[in-house]
Amino acid sequence: MWDKIAARIAEVTGDKFSIDNRRSVSGGCINQGYYISSSARAYFAKLTPASQVAMFEAEALGLQQMRATQTIRVPEPICWGTEGNSAYIVLEWLDLESRGGDRAWEEMGRQLAAMHKYTPPNLPFARGGKKPNSARVRGCFGWDINNTIGSTIQINNWTANWAEFWAEHRIGYQLKLARDGRGHFPQGERLLEMISQLLAGYEPQPSLVHGDLWGGNVGVTSAGEPVIFDPAAYFGDREVDIAMTELFGGFPRQFYRGYNQVWPLDAGYEQRKTIYNLYHILNHFNLFGGSYESPANQMINRILG
Repeated sequence: MWDKIAARIAEVTGDKFSIDNRRSVSGGCINQGYYISSSARAYFAKLTPASQVAMFEAEALGLQQMRATQTIRVPEPICWGTEGNSAYIVLEWLDLESRGGDRAWEEMGRQLAAMHKYTPPNLPFARGGKKPNSARVRGCFGWDINNTIGSTIQINNWTANWAEFWAEHRIGYQLKLARDGRGHFPQGERLLEMISQLLAGYEPQPSLVHGDLWGGNVGVTSAGEPVIFDPAAYFGDREVDIAMTELFGGFPRQFYRGYNQVWPLDAGYEQRKTIYNLYHILNHFNLFGGSYESPANQMINRILG
């Protein structure tokens, strides 16, 4: 398998490559990660069962779109596919430090805000909708394909209304999975009915978001350059990324200072962030089990007041 992956790297890059060194490294919660290198260059490879190859295809597409904004560093996807019983993705190897300095975190905030402000030449139109006269649709949220949040399918059907997208394809989908997993969320249906009211009048610009922006998916290179990786990308409200940075302990304050220097958060963010972070807590319930049921219910009760 590794010889075939090495041959594919050589084919894509146009440079001879054979694996002289391979060692296991962290690959996240659901994949096996490896450092692979020759005398001249190194790469990061992830493996998962072959049936999950679509996850790596979507990761590569997300990284490519983020790189196209020319705003914040993400690892370059080299190649991906299947060999035998395994799916693989190969990325450029980046030497990351466990925690960068204040300047790097502030720059990360600025660069993320720049990515959020980026608008591609044409945002897609909502599926099934009529093409309007304007060249761009304000409020078209989603992505070209479904991807994954952790190992959970993330539904990205293009939707013209942000509140509808969040209710149906984020909270609603997670609640359905939770019910199938025998989760008990007595206020769940009421919450879904209320999301349109809770987000009424709020029309965010569609931003390319990372989608899974917690501390485990960011880093700083040895040269001090901020990096984000392992995306669950789509076009959504930029605040979903900022909200998630606060979910598991928060990023250093310099990150938020840098972000707000470029694009200050809108009024009402403090209320919306709980609605956004509920998605991830419900997903953790669906991935890891019952210890997340109580925190999810507490968040639902807090949102409903």
